[in-house]
Amino acid sequence: MPASFITGFALGFSLILAIGAQNAFVLRQGLMGRHVFAVALFCALSDAVLIVAGIGGLSLLIADFMTAYTDWMFGGAAVWLALYG
Repeated sequence: MPASFITGFALGFSLILAIGAQNAFVLRQGLMGRHVFAVALFCALSDAVLIVAGIGGLSLLIADFMTAYTDWMFGGAAVWLALYG
């Protein structure tokens, strides 16, 4: 089994376990009894797609973009954090 698969699986599992905004939203919808199945299905499918894309090597497709624009992305993130903070 490739190391990238194990790493991706472990990362995805750790993100699912953490109570984040998505999980809090799903829990709140479940407690209120509103659209429980639709919300849970949408969140599960979107998580599955993102995990498969991450494990499948999406980073290989965007590696050239990242190396070409690293400085701009770093600067944009710094400005964003400065304004947001």
